[in-house]
Amino acid sequence: MTDPAIRSASCCPGRLTPFVTRREMLASSANGFGLLALSGLFANSSSADSARSETLLPQSHFRPKVKNVIFCFMDGGVSHVDSFDPKPKLADLDGKPCTESKNPTANVNRQWLKSPWEFKQHGQCGMPISSLFPHIARSADDIAVIRSMKADLPIHSTGVLFLHTGSNNAGRPSLGSWVNYGLGCESQNLPGFVVLSFGVVPCGGLETFSNGFLPASHQATLLQADGLPIDNIQPADKDPRIQLAKLELLKEQNKAFSRGLGGDDAVESAIKNHEMAFRMQSLVPDVLDLSRETEATQSMYAIDSKVPSQRLYGIQCLRARRLIESGVRFVEITCPPGASNGTWDQHGDLKNGHQKNALDTDQAIAGLITDLKQRGLFEETLIVWAGEFGRTPHSAGRDGRDHHPEGFSVFLAGGGVKGGSIYGATDELGMYSVENICTIHDLHATMLHLLGLNHEQLTFRFSGRDFRLTDVHGHVVHDILS
Repeated sequence: MTDPAIRSASCCPGRLTPFVTRREMLASSANGFGLLALSGLFANSSSADSARSETLLPQSHFRPKVKNVIFCFMDGGVSHVDSFDPKPKLADLDGKPCTESKNPTANVNRQWLKSPWEFKQHGQCGMPISSLFPHIARSADDIAVIRSMKADLPIHSTGVLFLHTGSNNAGRPSLGSWVNYGLGCESQNLPGFVVLSFGVVPCGGLETFSNGFLPASHQATLLQADGLPIDNIQPADKDPRIQLAKLELLKEQNKAFSRGLGGDDAVESAIKNHEMAFRMQSLVPDVLDLSRETEATQSMYAIDSKVPSQRLYGIQCLRARRLIESGVRFVEITCPPGASNGTWDQHGDLKNGHQKNALDTDQAIAGLITDLKQRGLFEETLIVWAGEFGRTPHSAGRDGRDHHPEGFSVFLAGGGVKGGSIYGATDELGMYSVENICTIHDLHATMLHLLGLNHEQLTFRFSGRDFRLTDVHGHVVHDILS
């Protein structure tokens, strides 16, 4: 076929322009259509984001019960029948064959396994808690335990993503990103979503803490437990004027690049993140300086422990309190490294593994609850303690449990939470949630509700549809709310 450009050039002046085929017309105008659509998308995105940042971001949908969230992520899966859900019948059946498992990852050569820990009632509420968590047990009247949690799959990667993003697939925003998007951050000098990490990438990958399709300014900032909490927090230039000049030059270059794209969110977010990083250089070291805390306070968090992992977890919990005091909206605390697929993932050596993990985390979490109460912060903070699933009431051997999404326990504490309450139940062996089943979407809806956010109204338009953290699911668990 003759090239249109050659055919057009050969035409004499005054003659009619030869016909143009549909294929030629689309080929020659494709860039025009694309740029027109792209500019429209940029304009809509820019105006929507601008309007949202000026009006909706700082506002909740209704009067909130709490302002901040501290999420204690128990990665790997804590055994519910060894912590908050006693099952006496397991002792009667201990060692006998189990043929009832429908779990595809744990259904061959199984036997029932009793708990190696003793349960006792604690607090005025008489809540049964095992000897695995002696410190948290003293706060029984402050926590609400959900015994009827249900996840989707017995796989760590999807389970971690589901707990954090409401989806088994990567690419969705993390819970902390949604909260920061919906409410913004009270501090102009600190990020709204912080993960206090031990340097271990979770099974769900770094997508676990991703902003997904939300603006990049809502992504998590990771602070390490040991050594420098964040890379490059100390300026490379001794003269602050040099650093300011560099940042100003970088800012102008980024703005010019953004204008050339018609206003790109990724570039604009990068500019904001650079500016935030500069402000953090002066504030973060001060916020994370624990030398200002009394010895009694540090001891409450087990920071004086001779066990390194217990001491570091205590440091992270105390940092969490200081961060929410300074205006950070959502703080997640991960666990010290343990098993390869998550700290609490004891397929074997259950007794020693769970005992070690509880030693690392129990006192610090209880200390966090006590400290928040003493400082008047408990009623404006939501504490969530949860893993991606529980562990099987049966075992392939005599000292281990496998993945169990069919029924497990989590707990909440803080403002608006009915302390000393138990919601839902598993069956007499802890196999399945059977009463008041609570899904991950229900948990998310309840957390957002306490923050004054309607989970059905907290949406973000992406790829032609409105997305929610809870997708098309989720119900607020009002029975655990005060």
